[in-house]
Amino acid sequence: MFNKIFSWSWRIINFTRSVILNIIFFTLLLIFIIGLSTSETSIEIPKNAALVLNLQGKIVEQKKYINPADAFMAEAMSQQQTDPEVLLSDIIAVIEHAKDNPNISLLVLQLNKMQSSGLSKLQDIAFALEDFKTSGKEVIAIGDQFSQAQYYLASFADNIWLNPKGWVLFEGFNRYQTYFKGALDKLSVNPHVFRVGTYKSAVEPFIRNNMSEQAKEANSLWLNDLWQQYKEEVAKQRNISINNFDDDASVLLEKISKANGSVAEYALANKWVDALKTRNEIRNDLITRVGSNYNNSFKKIHYRDYLALTKQEISFEVPNTDKVAIVVAKGTILNGKQKPGAIGGTSTAELLRKARLNDNIKAVVLRVDSPGGSAYASEIIRQEVELLKAAGKPVIASMGTYAASGGYWISAPADKIIASPSTITGSIGIFGLMMTFEETLAQVGIFTDGVGTTDLGGFNLTRPLNNNIGQLIQLSINRGYQDFIELVANNRNMTAEEVDKIAQGRVWSGKKAKELGLVDELGNLQTAIDAAAELSGLADYETILIEEEKSSFDKLIADVLGQTSQLVFNSSATSAIESNNNLATNIIENLEKQIGKLSQYNDPNGAYVLCVNCEVSL
Repeated sequence: MFNKIFSWSWRIINFTRSVILNIIFFTLLLIFIIGLSTSETSIEIPKNAALVLNLQGKIVEQKKYINPADAFMAEAMSQQQTDPEVLLSDIIAVIEHAKDNPNISLLVLQLNKMQSSGLSKLQDIAFALEDFKTSGKEVIAIGDQFSQAQYYLASFADNIWLNPKGWVLFEGFNRYQTYFKGALDKLSVNPHVFRVGTYKSAVEPFIRNNMSEQAKEANSLWLNDLWQQYKEEVAKQRNISINNFDDDASVLLEKISKANGSVAEYALANKWVDALKTRNEIRNDLITRVGSNYNNSFKKIHYRDYLALTKQEISFEVPNTDKVAIVVAKGTILNGKQKPGAIGGTSTAELLRKARLNDNIKAVVLRVDSPGGSAYASEIIRQEVELLKAAGKPVIASMGTYAASGGYWISAPADKIIASPSTITGSIGIFGLMMTFEETLAQVGIFTDGVGTTDLGGFNLTRPLNNNIGQLIQLSINRGYQDFIELVANNRNMTAEEVDKIAQGRVWSGKKAKELGLVDELGNLQTAIDAAAELSGLADYETILIEEEKSSFDKLIADVLGQTSQLVFNSSATSAIESNNNLATNIIENLEKQIGKLSQYNDPNGAYVLCVNCEVSL
């Protein structure tokens, strides 16, 4: 009787919830339709206006899939999107468009809500900013403060204005991890590790309480390489000494003391910024350059609105023309079909297959931004790359921020590999990891026992790992490493021994990888597109992005809700992302994150080509 009452109560609650959500949805939809029918205004660019590049979120090669309705409801309820993202290609397209737009006379970098990003992505944006300045238009960076990533882009401005109470500090690059071996020991959890590669340190947090000397050696090398690139490029833009960055804590304390404790004054004295200005002073200065608008501010259009305008201008592609296809492989490599933001062995292979079967596509650029993942899924994608080449279609691997381990596996068979100088690549190694909990359960009186006809029968995490089975797993891992070595050797015109010397799980910057023969050329996505066209003999062609097609319903909902959002909510208003500095909470969240990553790995053989240490950004 109680179960029936509970069941019916739950149905009533669920029905009521659905009705309320539908009422909200259709009310907002009605507002949207009325807004379209009654609105007499649209987004316009004022003459002699400033384009405000107010980027909000993390810069990515491909956005993670988010259900459009969920995203809209989160905004309706004033909830901050957990991880807001901005497409790199959109940013570059907006800057390129604004360069030739006669209504845009100034570019303002307002980067306070731009989150951390890979150096290679920032370098691509910086290249677009430099090209923008060739038009004779000024670039000004403004801010209450600048993080290290934000300042990198700001350094490419003609002027940097900082709030007198603001700050600019450089922390360099670092790679610190939380280690759990002591906790696992206390819980009597038995980790079983299978790996090949002296420097393959992805499993260290579960078998050590600190970073191994080998991992420190390897990480220091590529971190210092990236930091040197950062300093050289910023110093060149600001016409300052590269030694302006390497202040240790004692020197930093001395310099800020001389600046009366003001980090802003210290930044000005160090020539990191050109002037200290309050928000009102900045506003007035910009008004003198472009004039004022209806809101007593300077004439401007924000990035998001400008992007919407450029999207409207995109024409339908001309059929039956030669094309260079771009396939984005962004995120962790997992088995099966995955949504955008992750690489699926099946789904990414299907995109490559679509390019292979399209007669208009003559070459393919595989844009890789991945620290790796499933060895099996990586191999499925590699096989499809080989089929593209067999079909006479050149494949160029274009490496973004990461193309390590599995990311390198899928890049290796390409006709040409092009990386950014700051790309994190290599990590040629393989590992497997599992944990058994027989001793943990024994402490609370839980045991597993029984009989089976083979040693493999009843194999699970509540029983000790059979030593022979452990050796079988290690043999499989060894074979996977040998396959990886041979894959690289066969495609890079090297011997297996030569590859092994620079493999062993070791990580390299793109610049160093070129010296070692793992990369053919340094450049960006456009460099790769040009190379693909050249290899396929194309003089006149279009580029086309091959991506997972949304259902008609998803397209409708995304379009309707996206436009409704701009009508109902302030298009440029977002909540600040607050960081939780509670130490205990951070440690727990770190552990949950590590375990969460382990739980999503789904290689059918339990073998992974993954570079955990590669996931570092400014």
